Amino acid sequence: MTFGCVLVVGAARSYTGVMDQYWKNGARELVTSPLAWASYAAWAAVWLSVSPLFGRPEATFPSLADGLLLGWLALWVLCLLDESFTRQVRDVLLVGLAGMTAVILWLVPAGSMPILMILLVTQFAVRLNNIGLTLALVALNLYFGGVMIGPWEVPLQSAARNLLGLFAFQIFAVMVMRYAMKSERMAEDLKTVNARLLATRSLLGETARDQERLRLSRELHDVAGHKVTALKLNLRGLSRSLDDEAAAAQVGKATDLADELLQDLRSVVKHLRQTEGIELSESLRELARPFPRPRLELKLDEHTRVPRADQAETLLRVVQEALTNAARHGPAESLRVHLQREVDRLVLTIEDDGRVSGDIRPGNGLTGMRERLAELDGSLEIARSDTGGLKLVATLPLEPH
Repeated sequence: MTFGCVLVVGAARSYTGVMDQYWKNGARELVTSPLAWASYAAWAAVWLSVSPLFGRPEATFPSLADGLLLGWLALWVLCLLDESFTRQVRDVLLVGLAGMTAVILWLVPAGSMPILMILLVTQFAVRLNNIGLTLALVALNLYFGGVMIGPWEVPLQSAARNLLGLFAFQIFAVMVMRYAMKSERMAEDLKTVNARLLATRSLLGETARDQERLRLSRELHDVAGHKVTALKLNLRGLSRSLDDEAAAAQVGKATDLADELLQDLRSVVKHLRQTEGIELSESLRELARPFPRPRLELKLDEHTRVPRADQAETLLRVVQEALTNAARHGPAESLRVHLQREVDRLVLTIEDDGRVSGDIRPGNGLTGMRERLAELDGSLEIARSDTGGLKLVATLPLEPH
């Protein structure tokens, strides 16, 4: 285990920039994950059973078994760092781990060696689909059955019993890993739904305030403005019918005040309509708050507000999908969101500092973004960011065509 940690730290130092963060995250998982520590304990039990320091005092140290087990541990640690490698590298590491397990089973006939098979099966459960997992289990157990009958010289009946018990443990390990993966996905889905609900609640609050401003502006214009206008006209008619100059002067002042009040009302209505629109900053922060990673870096140009609720919801869902993609597929540490208002459109730019390998092929999430924007006459551009992550530029016209 010490050798594996040294290997991880040494490899991490050979990277710079954003790659440092990937290795740091992976190294953190190696020392904080309970499943990782359980695998280290299992490996230690296997090693101690064949080490000359405890189980075989007649052998020298380091022996062939020590070298093979330390090599297996190094491959195992690298397999645990799956997010730090491309899929091709992960596949090579898994094949290497399976090959090393086969070599150890052949050359080191010890009763504790099948523990390595169970650990290997947990990696199969994570990486392979149901068909691939079934084929891998069949091949692994057929091979081990041959090893027991051949180099280990175990009687056929005993080998069959041992293989059946070992297979039961393997199925149990597969079920544990699959349920753990399912629980993790459900937790992520629940986190996403919770974030969406919080953001929607904030958006509804902002929409309600915007609608209240609009309603108030209409009430002032249609009701108060109408009545003040009628009052002004009545006062003017009254001033013309009065013979008393003093009284006419007083009515004239009242008319002037009514005229000033009407101008003030119109100014207030104009101001309310000018500030009409939905402010998205709080909703976006609510959306990102439940996610420990990536960190949201939000920049909204001054006075940038979204005219309509359907536009605000669409932009909110675009950012939500970008957050999910950056967390799951990047992996990214930060997500920069910039919303600006140009002459006749809104422009939302999203960049993460994750790592995109190969060609960018839109999946269901990015396709859903594009469809949402297209419904409002908008568009989505997909490119690679300067840091190697994903860059999205969503545009929406202020008024639909």
